[in-house]
Amino acid sequence: MLIETTRFGPIEVDETRILTFREGLLGFPDQQRFALIQTAEDPVFFWMQSVDDPRLAFVVCDPLAFVPNYRVPIRRDDVAGLELSDLAACQVLVVVNKVDGALTANLLGPLVIGTESLRGRQMVLSDKRYTTRHRLLVDSEAAVKTA
Repeated sequence: MLIETTRFGPIEVDETRILTFREGLLGFPDQQRFALIQTAEDPVFFWMQSVDDPRLAFVVCDPLAFVPNYRVPIRRDDVAGLELSDLAACQVLVVVNKVDGALTANLLGPLVIGTESLRGRQMVLSDKRYTTRHRLLVDSEAAVKTA
């Protein structure tokens, strides 16, 4: 499937690998289909590109690469909604932003994705240990990680 993007131009994505967020994302309830784009051979960061809006894309990463003890509580109804066979069949990603010269992650709004179903949901956590701007890297470290 060919999708248009403002950052990468037209790109080919495997239609069977499209992530579906039935409820959309916070602030983007109408955007439900996304493709993960890998821009490096061994990436830490990925682009999560909207399939339907060429302008909408988020940098995401696996939070465990930076916060080894990060945990997302998944309830029984979440398991059904994500069509998970078990809790091990999910991947957690977080949205990354650049704030004041540092890369930060929204640890309060993780994206939980069923690795088999490719169904996703953005969770909203109330855990006081986490923030929406958890510092991951400062600029010089970010340049090394993304190169």
